[in-house]
Amino acid sequence: MQSDMTPTLERFDHIHIFVSDRAAAEQWYARVMGFTRVDALEFWAPDGGPLTISNRSGAIHLALFERPAETCRSTVALAADATQFVAWRAHLTQVLARIIEPEDHQVSWSLYFTDPDGNPFEITSYDYAALASKL
Repeated sequence: MQSDMTPTLERFDHIHIFVSDRAAAEQWYARVMGFTRVDALEFWAPDGGPLTISNRSGAIHLALFERPAETCRSTVALAADATQFVAWRAHLTQVLARIIEPEDHQVSWSLYFTDPDGNPFEITSYDYAALASKL
């Protein structure tokens, strides 16, 4: 039960992603997901701080921390409409050099993949009917 006293949140600010080689991870995220370095936040990166990267619109930020592999991982799920979902499937299949099969969740479709450090990602679309005919 939510209290009327609960403050409102605006959006996700960023997600921490632990990687073994931050330079290699930055290249992978640029090639696979189109994320680029946020120059204004680059000063945080030295001495173990995060290297912040974002998508083109700046709506999604990932903070890359160079750390040993973690055993407990949370999946980062990102939303897409039907057209973009199909485009993401083709793009991921090409850049990851393997077929990415969509999973049917009866009200949504999802694509699952991991970065080179095993961090799990999901691209989800709730345009179920539109995708059912395309997949």
